[in-house]
Amino acid sequence: MSQEKHSDAVNLTPLSPAVFHILLSLGEGERHGYALKREIALRTGGKLKLGPGVLYGSINKMLELGLIEESDERPDPHLDDERRRYYRITPYGRKVAQAEAVRMQELVQLASARFGVPKHA
Repeated sequence: MSQEKHSDAVNLTPLSPAVFHILLSLGEGERHGYALKREIALRTGGKLKLGPGVLYGSINKMLELGLIEESDERPDPHLDDERRRYYRITPYGRKVAQAEAVRMQELVQLASARFGVPKHA
């Protein structure tokens, strides 16, 4: 990937919820598409359910941008479906996820200063 594309991770923010959650999941380790879908639904309490179009459209865009890459490593063939493609986050993808987390943190601080933070029960 060219240096121009990697010059500033902040230029890709804000990220869509799907892309950010995929990066969060891949930050924990390699996953295939269906595992990403399950984990995101579980982590968000079912609030974010990625359909195949959004999931694989996001994955393809992330591959093009160099945020993730396809893994060559495969689990034992007896434990896996050979059609599955596994993905991992790239160092650039990690920088973009960090930039998004900072952006979101700043936004929450601004909202908190303007409107206060409700107390959780």
